[in-house]
Amino acid sequence: MNSIERFKYCPVCGSPHFVPTSEKSLRCEACGFEYFMNASAANVALIINEREELLVTRRNREPAKGTLDMPGGFADAYETAEEGVVREVMEETGLEVTQCQYLFSIPNCYNYSGIDIPTLDMFFRCHVRDVEALHAADDAAEAFWIPIREVDPSQIGLRSIREGVKRFITLYTTP
Repeated sequence: MNSIERFKYCPVCGSPHFVPTSEKSLRCEACGFEYFMNASAANVALIINEREELLVTRRNREPAKGTLDMPGGFADAYETAEEGVVREVMEETGLEVTQCQYLFSIPNCYNYSGIDIPTLDMFFRCHVRDVEALHAADDAAEAFWIPIREVDPSQIGLRSIREGVKRFITLYTTP
């Protein structure tokens, strides 16, 4: 089911006359409010240590609980993508990002509480201070390093993260 079809009442006036105007929008016939289902911003940190290892986490929650992931998550309101990736890395790993560089983005669909949320996942190459401070917290059940050439993207549970890691490995390992 398209997520927008789950919205039955206008959030402004409560009217049940909240009808589709396109595959991504609804309009209230009572008050005129129009809602667009746009992508939510999400960020992903790709962190390599001095031993050429990639930092990975293990998901602590659904969707894909128990599978591999990268530090990251949704950007908060009024937060830049860079601020979001710095915050998420600190929350999930305890590491302080000292530099982040935007690499690329991948659209995704993230199932949250039974609703498919369209996302735009932005991938950042991040550098961190003191890798010894690493510890898993928040959404990460574990946080650990894997040699970049041994990373198996098929072990990553979320499609966009899996595709992003494949792309990053190709960029990182191609001379």
